Amino acid sequence: MEKQPESRTEWTILKLLNWTSNYFKSHNIDSPRSAAEILLAHALKISRIDLYLRYDQPLLSEELAEFKKLIKRRINREPVAYIVGMKEFWSMDFNVTKDVLIPRPDTESLVEAAITEISHRSAKTEDTQHPLRILDAGAGSGAIILAVAANNPDHAYFAIDTSFKALRIARKNAAHHNLDRKVRFFCGNWLTSLNPAVPLFDLILSNPPYIPTDTISGLMPEISKYEPKSALDGGSNGLESFSQIICNAHKHLKPHGAVILEIGHNQKEQVRKIIVDSAHYKDIMFIKDYSGHDRVVKIRLK
Repeated sequence: MEKQPESRTEWTILKLLNWTSNYFKSHNIDSPRSAAEILLAHALKISRIDLYLRYDQPLLSEELAEFKKLIKRRINREPVAYIVGMKEFWSMDFNVTKDVLIPRPDTESLVEAAITEISHRSAKTEDTQHPLRILDAGAGSGAIILAVAANNPDHAYFAIDTSFKALRIARKNAAHHNLDRKVRFFCGNWLTSLNPAVPLFDLILSNPPYIPTDTISGLMPEISKYEPKSALDGGSNGLESFSQIICNAHKHLKPHGAVILEIGHNQKEQVRKIIVDSAHYKDIMFIKDYSGHDRVVKIRLK
């Protein structure tokens, strides 16, 4: 196996980036150049653009030692986001740990659908004294609800998650984006901790776990070894969380309320059946992600 950089050799930023990119590529690491840049910038505590503004700068021995630790973690298939503790989503930076799922670009389709729905509803009413109430079920890092709240700050936002550790991260992200007074976080198991006698919400959002239990171990190591199983495991058929949400959301929606969910790319018809069988919703709409896959479903209360 190719040797890692030795501290006695003078390693400039550019030389080290080139070596690391090739090293990652030889170990089938995804996006090797990008990973090398993010990790080196993190080790040096500078931005990625600064790497190229200072490309001929040699690393100190302690900087090289720190970077070698990060290389080893990535070679062990630990996701870059967990190594640096940060992930960009919807042009916002979010703190992430192994207690929360790493936000994916696909989920931006859910955020976009939510923002569009909120805009349409806001345009239909002049009642600014009663803002919409939006709930994110299964908040994780808070990326979804915070992205929506940042784009539509005049409404009331709530987020629920069963994990205290995940909520700690979500609250940290809310404070980081000055949204800690805008979004209220609380602990609970999906919608079961809410009072069904008082419908409170105009819109319920969720990116629930939808991977069948038996297939998780076969996913790429970055996912199967490091990301929280509770955020991935959708039960034997991958649909358990959808059933939980769809069969209970109607109890918590105000008249004309809506639900918007992220789904697996091959789950459209299965999710449609759950919706139809529940008999509580109308106007079923599936929305494709940027890759052309059915990624989001929107339904309205009858």
